[in-house]
Amino acid sequence: MAWQYSEKTKQLFMDAVHGKPGTHMGEIEDPDGLGEHGSIACGDALRFSFRVERDESDPKKDVITEARYLTFGCTSAIAASEALCALIEQGRHTPLDALKISNQDIVDYLDGLPEQKIHCSVMGAEALEAAVLDWAQKRGLDPREFGIEVHSEAEEEGRIVCTCFSLSAPYLKRKIHELGLKTIPEITNAIKAGGGCHTCHHAPGGLQDLLNEVWGTSGGQAAGEPSATGEGEKAEPLSPYQFSKKVESVMEEYIRPMLQRDGGDVEIVDIKDTLVYCSLKGACVDCVGATQTLKALVEKTLKEMVDERITVIRL
Repeated sequence: MAWQYSEKTKQLFMDAVHGKPGTHMGEIEDPDGLGEHGSIACGDALRFSFRVERDESDPKKDVITEARYLTFGCTSAIAASEALCALIEQGRHTPLDALKISNQDIVDYLDGLPEQKIHCSVMGAEALEAAVLDWAQKRGLDPREFGIEVHSEAEEEGRIVCTCFSLSAPYLKRKIHELGLKTIPEITNAIKAGGGCHTCHHAPGGLQDLLNEVWGTSGGQAAGEPSATGEGEKAEPLSPYQFSKKVESVMEEYIRPMLQRDGGDVEIVDIKDTLVYCSLKGACVDCVGATQTLKALVEKTLKEMVDERITVIRL
């Protein structure tokens, strides 16, 4: 399926990958706050850093003057990271005030996100919290005094429920409660848990059991409840011509500009059903990471924006 992103989301993404002045992709050297969330193995990871203007009399009055991120992820992950940085800098927030920025604030800034992509906004909020915790510790503040909870130790020791994304029971129960998640699809859309092999959905101690524990309910997934992969949703299929034109459009507007920025390029040779045959050009031809480029950039972007069944084959 093709995700329906807002024009603002698409523009923020394009501006970021092209390094347009005023965007925030990058990393601050010797930051005052540094936090990470996610993992490369999961397909989404965010490293967030910020610098403050220090208040020498009261650390709580430090003001964030610069925010940056490094994101490994999809269009919405990069756009959500841009939104987070913009919201922080525009408001001249203190680190403690920045924590009040919610994932819904990020979604609203982007003029909405597909439900299945809400986890991208949550990822930014989680990385921000980790960065503020880092700042508080550097400034000699007790984070718990200001409502910053320290979860890492408990979550590292907790039982792993979702093995695909290495998410533990303590972390999942916390997010279920914080985000008001009531169904397994809502959990998957918000934090990705259960979006891989699905075995944790109704296993003993799995996602449904955690939902029951948090909300004091019992029973399985409601009849007719849509699956995390969107089963049950009726999407109008693209004709072969529409499919080809959509692939070509995404290639021209998103993928090729990113490769050309580093001296590379890609050309579509043929499209057969959901198989897209490509030829790499320029610096990409002899690059040792050519295979990874095809999978992590070309194929992943086409899956996100056109059809998740697409496979890219190099010729």
